[in-house]
Amino acid sequence: MQRLNNRGLNEMRPLEFVLDVAPHASASVLSCFGNTRVICAVTIEEDVPRWMKAQGVPGGWLTAEYAMLPYSTLDRKRRDSTAGKVDGRSVEIQRLIGRSLRAVMDLEALGQRTIWIDCDVLQADGGTRTASITGAAVALAIALNRLMAKGAITTNPMRQLVSAVSVGKLKGTPLLDLCYVEDRDAEVDMNIVMTEQGQYVEVQGSGEEAVFTADEMAQMLALAGEGIAAITAAQKQAIARADQPTPEDFNSLRDFFAR
Repeated sequence: MQRLNNRGLNEMRPLEFVLDVAPHASASVLSCFGNTRVICAVTIEEDVPRWMKAQGVPGGWLTAEYAMLPYSTLDRKRRDSTAGKVDGRSVEIQRLIGRSLRAVMDLEALGQRTIWIDCDVLQADGGTRTASITGAAVALAIALNRLMAKGAITTNPMRQLVSAVSVGKLKGTPLLDLCYVEDRDAEVDMNIVMTEQGQYVEVQGSGEEAVFTADEMAQMLALAGEGIAAITAAQKQAIARADQPTPEDFNSLRDFFAR
């Protein structure tokens, strides 16, 4: 089967993390999966939600918000503020982002703090939720490293990295990291969230007017595992260069806004 851009069946789209694109955030990352681009920003507040105080819950909290900017799709997407409510898809995705990151956090070690994860889609070409989770994990790791460097915490609350990737079946063939056109036409669409140690956090999958076998699901999960390994390596490289910006970082940011 011939894929767009001549990608292999088990090949990711070009993956890139541009650091500190939002200077006022505790840390931020422009997460790029091919033509899908999401700004993932982390803000740390020295307080916890009222419900935690009322219930005497120890430690801190992490929560996420997700939005697609009006110009992120070919047809302008109406803002939720104009519609008067957050659409159901956005609510589902932001809950997924929050669950995925809390799964690798020791919230008691965070102390009395709230971490806000904001994921704003600049350009959507399939896999916005996977790019959001993956980029948010990079931004979170950097923000917590900075918190430790200041001496605000002595133990890093993030136990390991987490990332996500899409897989699917198109024309009977399992594929890794679907772009929009592939996702639109796929018979099966799955989003897999995994830790860097290969543990599953969440598996979302459904047949799009089709069915799939246990063997096909095993093939897609195997593809996801390959993708997660590649993503984790890229995440670690990005985190390692945080606070040590290279010319490549500045060029990537300049080139993005010049496109």
